[in-house]
Amino acid sequence: MMERSAVPGKERVLYVYRGDDYQGEEVAYRVPVVPGMVVLDALHFIQAHEAPDLAVRWNCKAAHCGSCSGEINGEPRLFCKTRLDAYGSLDIHVHPLRTFPIIRDLVSDVSWNYERAEELVPGFRPAEPPPFHLQQWEVDRVEEFHRCIECFLCQDVCHVLREHGLFGQYWGPQLMVRIAELEMHPMDTASRTDLLHSAAGVGLCNVTHCCTDVCPEGIEITHDAIIPLKERVADQHYDPIAAWLRRLRRPQPTSP
Repeated sequence: MMERSAVPGKERVLYVYRGDDYQGEEVAYRVPVVPGMVVLDALHFIQAHEAPDLAVRWNCKAAHCGSCSGEINGEPRLFCKTRLDAYGSLDIHVHPLRTFPIIRDLVSDVSWNYERAEELVPGFRPAEPPPFHLQQWEVDRVEEFHRCIECFLCQDVCHVLREHGLFGQYWGPQLMVRIAELEMHPMDTASRTDLLHSAAGVGLCNVTHCCTDVCPEGIEITHDAIIPLKERVADQHYDPIAAWLRRLRRPQPTSP
């Protein structure tokens, strides 16, 4: 494979956040430009030549693992999918996901998301005769949610978490996708409506679509996950006709 060479005399300056959650600052680094270069390439050059102690999380470099998520000029992006030439002559400022605690440099502590995900228990029923058949549209709906790479860019941009810090009241869009993946699977029999209404707090989302806009997998988080989950909560807790029907179906106490 032929190595690409740097463009003679052409450099870009990256202003990279260095420090932890309590004290940090931007440090300027000059990087020689290579055609097709992405931000992660530039960070690797900085590690190799100027700052070997620069902390940055990455794995596949193919936009499949979600590890190299961060903020570029204030926008949540994947470092491996964002080209330098997309910013023209603009300065490039690289920061970690600022909605979560910063461990060091470009690495944020996203463990809160995994802790919430552990509270979601699948409720799949075993296949029973006659064989359980899925319609193609059912498969497609769940498959969309399964594309999530857990980059947490949607969590970072969600104003309920980022601006208001309501981590104890709303689980955020990425976890709504995970709940929707289970709730809408035709072989899952568990109900998470009460969880959505209480701890997961789906009602706090005011449907601004900002999470959908930053999803690198193109998942329609707002339309396909959050809004249907809101509708399920409304049917269960706020629909007066549904409540009346539930009372009719409720077993009546027998007289002594």
